[in-house]
Amino acid sequence: MKPGLTAKVLRGLRWTAIAAVCAAYPFLAHLASADPHPDLLDAAVAIAPLIALALVLAWRSPQRPWMLLLCLAGCALLYAVSDWLVLHYNWVFLLQHAGMQALLGLAFARTLRAGQQPMVSRFAAIIHGSLSPALARYTRQVTWAWTLYFAVMTTLSLLLFWLAPVSVWSAFANLLNLPLLVVMFSAEYAARLVLLAPSDRAGPLEAIRAYRQASAGGLPPSS
Repeated sequence: MKPGLTAKVLRGLRWTAIAAVCAAYPFLAHLASADPHPDLLDAAVAIAPLIALALVLAWRSPQRPWMLLLCLAGCALLYAVSDWLVLHYNWVFLLQHAGMQALLGLAFARTLRAGQQPMVSRFAAIIHGSLSPALARYTRQVTWAWTLYFAVMTTLSLLLFWLAPVSVWSAFANLLNLPLLVVMFSAEYAARLVLLAPSDRAGPLEAIRAYRQASAGGLPPSS
């Protein structure tokens, strides 16, 4: 097999594995958080994303050996307090869900301040360059919509965690999180088709490319 083809196959397998883990984890998380008899395995499911993130950051660090040793020490500490962790691991799930929703909401909201370019306008500028008045107005409104979406998700997550059975909260946070996100994306895309001229529209693939470029540091200036 040619080296270029081998690299493509390996890259495809890597992304397939990542997609499979991302698809399976919400179901594992729901089973763990709704378990009436929690154990160390349930707690391990809760902290697995945090450990995985720490390992990725440690591996990419210039001080890789020391950071990996720090991660190992952190894992040893978590095991030492495993009894406490088993009793409170659902708070880790709450932190992951509500915390992420809140951070995303703040990220969108802060770009709505005076003198800032709204988040969705930045993505649109990557695709279209300069924005027409209609597109600038629309992308500002969509930035508001995403801000409100994440605010509602954060609020519902906290209320359900405190007021509803943990199984109900888990179904919302773990099982409905991705479908609700897809519904939001679909509603925004439908609105785009109705409210914008064809020259101002961008398809899903273009939006993904814009996001990847933004993640790589390609966002235009915010003001």
